[in-house]
Amino acid sequence: MQKNVGSIDKVLRVIIGLVLIAYAIMPSFGMMPDTGYNVYGWVGIIPLGTALLGLCPLYSILGVKTCSSCASDEKEA
Repeated sequence: MQKNVGSIDKVLRVIIGLVLIAYAIMPSFGMMPDTGYNVYGWVGIIPLGTALLGLCPLYSILGVKTCSSCASDEKEA
């Protein structure tokens, strides 16, 4: 599959993913009461994975591309 995630989008996804994972880890250090924050950690893996792969399945379904070089590759083909 062709990549459809641009560099700014990747950076935002990494930041969001790390924030969600950190939010899930905080209760284990006693910073917050443990009330099911582990879900945020698992959800945080999704933006990290899509950033590392450079491919977002939802973008593929919707036909969205934030990668400028990906758009130029299609015009040449």
